[in-house]
This record gives sequence, C-alpha cells and structure tokens, in this order.
Amino acid sequence: MYKLLAVCPMGLESIVAKEVQELGYETTVENGKIFFEGDESAIVKCNLWLRTADRVKIVVGQFTTTTFDHLFEQTKSLPWEAFIDQDGSFPVQGKSVKSTLYSVPDCQAIVKKAIVERLKSAYNESGWLNETGAKYPIEISILKDKALLTIDTSGSGLNKRGYRLAQGEAPIKETLAASLIRLANWNGDTPLIDPFCGSGTIAIEACLIAQNIAPGFNRDFVSESWDIIPDNLYDDMRNEAENMADYDRHVEIYASDIDPEMIEIAKRNAEEVGLGDIIQFSVKDVNTLTIDTEEPVALIGNPPYGERIGDRAEVEEMYRYIGKLMNEHPYLSTYILTSNKEFEFLTNKKATKRRKLFNGYIECTYFQYWGAKKPKN
Repeated sequence: MYKLLAVCPMGLESIVAKEVQELGYETTVENGKIFFEGDESAIVKCNLWLRTADRVKIVVGQFTTTTFDHLFEQTKSLPWEAFIDQDGSFPVQGKSVKSTLYSVPDCQAIVKKAIVERLKSAYNESGWLNETGAKYPIEISILKDKALLTIDTSGSGLNKRGYRLAQGEAPIKETLAASLIRLANWNGDTPLIDPFCGSGTIAIEACLIAQNIAPGFNRDFVSESWDIIPDNLYDDMRNEAENMADYDRHVEIYASDIDPEMIEIAKRNAEEVGLGDIIQFSVKDVNTLTIDTEEPVALIGNPPYGERIGDRAEVEEMYRYIGKLMNEHPYLSTYILTSNKEFEFLTNKKATKRRKLFNGYIECTYFQYWGAKKPKN
C-alpha cells in the first residue's frame, strides 16, 4: 500500500476528494491536497479517471525540518529503493514557503544528494548512478518548516488529456472545466449550453462525463514504465475503462462562440476525442442566444471578464443579457465563472451559491443559479 496524494488548486478540494472517494478510497483533505491510500492499481485508476485533480503523487516522507543537515539525514533515511529502480532517473524540483530553509536550489541539491547516497547503498554502487532508465520526478515541498517528499506518477499534468490540438489566447484548463461541470451536478440528463465555448473545453469535458469516458484514456503517464507497476496493468485498466464507457448515450450539448475561428478549433478538438458528431457547434453572439424549450436546461460558461477597459461595456451588456435569459426561463440553471465582481449587480440576480476559484492566477467567483424544479406529473 502507498500513501498517495492528489493535488489541486485551492477551492476544488471537496470536488477532488469526492472523485477519489467515488473510486473507492478514503480521503484526508488539506489545502490543495487530498491524501489517500492504495496499491498500484490505485495509482493507475486515479491517473485514468480523476477529472479534476492536477496530479497523482506517491508520498515518500513527511517531517519537520529547519536545518540542511536534518533535511539530508531525514531524506536519506527514507526507502527510496522501494520506488526507484537501479537505473532510474530522478530529477528533483522544489518549493519553499514561509520556512527556515528558504533556498529552493539548496534544498533540491541536498535532497538529490541524500537520495543518491541512499540508492548507492541499497544497490551496492560505488560509483555514479547512471540514471538512464525510467523517470521518477521528485518534489521537495516545504511549508512552514514541514517537508513533504513526493514522486509524481502522472508526468504531464492530468489536464493534458491529449485532445486539445489548438486553443485560443486564454484557454480554461481541462481540469477546471471538468470541475465547473461537477460543481453544477450536471450529468447529461438535461441539455447543456456553453455560449462562450472558445476551443470547446467545457463542452468536451461535459460529454466525457455524460458518457462516462475516462479522461486519461488517450494519453501516457510517467509511471507506466516503473518497475513497481505490474506489466500490462495500465493496458488492462484502459480496456476496463473502454468497456465502462457509454458511447451510445444520447447527450445534448450546444457550444457556440462569436469567433468563427474558435469554432473551427473547437470542432477539431472534439473530433480528436471522437465527439465531433455529438457536440453541436455554432457561430453565435451570446446576445442573440435564445432558449426554445420549457424543459430544464443548464448553461455553463467561462465568459470574457472585461478586465481590459475597452472591453468593459461590451462585457457588461453580455452579463445583463444572461440575467434576462434567467428571468425568461425559470427552469434554466446558470453557472458562470468570472472575475467580474459586479456580475450579480449586472444580472440583477443574487446567486444561489458562490465559490471562489482560480482560473490560472486570476481570482474568480463561480456564480451558481439553480433553476426551478419541473413539477412531476
């Protein structure tokens, strides 16, 4: 069994923890961190299935440290040979926040040296370790003098699904897009509209959720070549995920954008993941959007924020129109991510719920408006 860690941006801990729990693991939550325990299959399963986490890591050790000598000795005492094979390559990254040991390059060098000494002893090596084999990315993270040593099992971040062939100037990360959908509790039972679709990320992630398609099915992971991962485990669990997908489920997703070039990009991205015939793309100004149904509908979007002065009036008009749509359609549930603090004022509607999130480095609010429930016949 391994102590594992799913990392995520601040504000998304509860949704990531819920995903980990749905995969069958008990969780402990800290800021940006979801800890759980599992075997090798847990590493594979979480990499393939977690939609909202950034990475899955193995926790090798945790301890309090305030001197470089102590950091060296504590790191050397950990069982690195249980994870890293004799030819393994182990680059070390680091970060230090509000800690006595504030020099990140020094911390990285000491951790690297300590691991080298441990592995040389474990493998009876007298010379240099050649590090020509599989890669084991290590991180030393020190927060308020508490050190956390991990090995990254994902490689590229889990947002790298493999379908985004192109993107616009400020694309939303795939993991954040999936988080917006999960926070809206949308599962495909109602139509979904994204009137600011850009490169199509929200629409694509929504379709993956509705059809139960594993988000990591179309990419590789750094841990696939590790000795501790049984042969064919990734292939077997990919096949299992393929059998669990509901490709025939009817899903209504409408994605539009005012920019014809972005719609072409979104179409190519959707086709790359096999969803080109399901998501209905169109070139449309949100101010002309109409909703021609009396049934429940979800609108999930990441509109322009109007941070540049020249864009402000246009964006404010757009937000007022969203408020008009909500007034006209009582069964419309609306979920908007924006950094604009005036959104509720401009829509003239108080959100049912708000959640602070970060889109990259931009602090945003996720405004959630739940539509009325349709009376049962």
